[in-house]
Amino acid sequence: MFNNYDKIANHYDVLSRLVFGKSQVNAQINQLKYIPENSSILIVGGGTGWILEYISKIFPMGLKITYVELSSRMISLSKARNHQNNSINFVNIGVEDFSTNDSFDVILTPFLFDNFSKPKAESVFKKLDKLLNTHGLWFMVDFSLNVKNGKWWKWLMLKSMYLFFKLIRIVEASKLIDMSPYFLKDNYGVLKEKFYYGSFIKASIFKKMTFI
Repeated sequence: MFNNYDKIANHYDVLSRLVFGKSQVNAQINQLKYIPENSSILIVGGGTGWILEYISKIFPMGLKITYVELSSRMISLSKARNHQNNSINFVNIGVEDFSTNDSFDVILTPFLFDNFSKPKAESVFKKLDKLLNTHGLWFMVDFSLNVKNGKWWKWLMLKSMYLFFKLIRIVEASKLIDMSPYFLKDNYGVLKEKFYYGSFIKASIFKKMTFI
């Protein structure tokens, strides 16, 4: 099944740190201080769940977190994390099949959209957009090819990554979709934007706006 990381779940964090050092980690944890207290949070594609421990260091209680992850092995690893006294609902399903009557103050999608083909990326964006409350925050971390400096090595590295994941039949995508235009078209404002790993990794915080 595509976009299921069961095959490499036990080694995923080691592999990512071997390639990117702590850049992928820092891009995510540096956003966490912007989470409002007592928020309802949706995390999609959180992987091994290490992010739960970092969140709980800042907010040891008061958060209601829904954790959506397709990989059952990733879910098992995530359940073993220390989330203090926060409420966690683990949902072992692909985001495209996820449904809920809840809405959320914050959505986290760390390295999610780089897995998808363009049609699925658009569909997932629309689904998550409907689940985010007005004035809610969307924490988006993913790879970026938009910064000109070093674009050739970023393209080469991304191509190599997609080839690797294709060989082990994990990821359906073959190229990176730039999601920023979707946020801007749907009236999201950019609150924060920061680059890591030679500007290959972009961390953005979008705020859902309304206009009368």
